[in-house]
Amino acid sequence: MRKFICPGWMLMTGLLLVLFGAPALAANTPCSGKKGGINRCDGDLFLCNDGSISGSKKSCAAMFGERQQARPQNLLQSDDGCACGTGSFCTGPRGGVYCLTPSGNKSYKRK
Repeated sequence: MRKFICPGWMLMTGLLLVLFGAPALAANTPCSGKKGGINRCDGDLFLCNDGSISGSKKSCAAMFGERQQARPQNLLQSDDGCACGTGSFCTGPRGGVYCLTPSGNKSYKRK
């Protein structure tokens, strides 16, 4: 019976793939970092675990295979009724579109 001896170049190649290939697999995802991950979809938007909406350009409905009809998004001038996850958004004084997180902070929609 013959023993298989791994040539040095194969060992070195495998080691390089492990060391430098791993960061390529760790890509940014919607709601990453302090936002705590994805809670659920709000149409095409990602609703994060901290209550804010993600700035991701990806479609949440497409990513999770949800078949949702595009619901109209109401733009309100006052802060009443524009909580994140309700589909209603407020318009700021300079035209920014946002919703309010459960902690009362504004979470702006990406343009």
